[in-house]
Amino acid sequence: MKIFFYHTLIILVISLSFTLAQNAIIANHTIAKLNLTPVEWIDSAKANLHIAYGHTSHGSQLITGMDGLENWKGSQYAFNEGGTNGALDIDDYAFSGASDLGSPDRISWATATRNYLNNAANSDVNVVIWSWCGQVSSATETDINTYLNLMNGLESDYPNVTFVYMTGHLDGSGVSGNLNQRNEQIRNYCLTNGKILYDFNDIESYDPDGNYYLDKDANDNCDYDSDGNNSLDKNWAIDWQNSHTINVDWYDCSPAHSQALNGNLKAYAAWWLWAKLAGWDSASGIGGNNSTTVNNFILYQNYPNPFNPTTKISWTTLTESWQTLKIYNVLGNEIATLVNEYRPAGNYNVEFGIKNLELSSGMYFYRLQAGNNYETKKMILMK
Repeated sequence: MKIFFYHTLIILVISLSFTLAQNAIIANHTIAKLNLTPVEWIDSAKANLHIAYGHTSHGSQLITGMDGLENWKGSQYAFNEGGTNGALDIDDYAFSGASDLGSPDRISWATATRNYLNNAANSDVNVVIWSWCGQVSSATETDINTYLNLMNGLESDYPNVTFVYMTGHLDGSGVSGNLNQRNEQIRNYCLTNGKILYDFNDIESYDPDGNYYLDKDANDNCDYDSDGNNSLDKNWAIDWQNSHTINVDWYDCSPAHSQALNGNLKAYAAWWLWAKLAGWDSASGIGGNNSTTVNNFILYQNYPNPFNPTTKISWTTLTESWQTLKIYNVLGNEIATLVNEYRPAGNYNVEFGIKNLELSSGMYFYRLQAGNNYETKKMILMK
């Protein structure tokens, strides 16, 4: 009877944790569209948010894009330090003692954040966002865990401030590169723990039509390998700009290391995120899913669940795509890769077992990515 009660309590706590995790807000390519964000929530963001932003050159793409958007569309998208004249208040290059999330080291940014927030002059700041430069490319799993733990500590110590997580920019190493593995670690931590993520990398992995370039070794300049010969021979942003009308479909700006269109997309995603943080109850982008996911594949609940020692994961894809199925723990650390290959449309299943894996009882997550869509579900190991 005691064992039954104990197991029931575990499931209850885990289920509650999973429910809370679904409140994750993910600003990615699916919401990088100007017409998605209602004007009234842009106004609410300008009235209520006081943002401190720490970054170097790559992170400046967000600011450069927002500046270009203001030049194009006018005061509706105005921002400045202090929020004067009804603009959004952004303290750009806000912090002293660190340049970005990895400079001068991987921890100074947290101390700089604390010093900033402890200053009475910054008592109105309610959003903190830091970007990486190139440090995710060389990061280890331990490095990223250090980042996640420091963020968690800040969230605990400053409950009235919203902290925005960030992924690292493209570096041309593709789907199998260390950069993508570490970005996946950040994403899954945010998804499974209900965090707020500005998915810098994902935004620059797609053009506005939803075409995917990470699997073509795209870099931060939007160059990619169009024919699989290991040469970056095309540029998706320049091609898209050339086939669309400037000041109608896109606007000119000069984001560091990249193209104007990338700055456009970064700005659209930023304003969507500011609106969300101001209280806009939009369904898109929450928990990392979007409406197109349902139309392209169905990921089923694993069976049995709870399980020990094995369980089966099944899914249906309606279109051919590169498919990846991975298992993660609650910290977002990858446990196993079950599928990582190109597959035609069809019905699939795979068995996951804990043999040779030192896993404790608790909640785990399986995440399917098929093309540019993905979905995450929970499963429970009960020994």
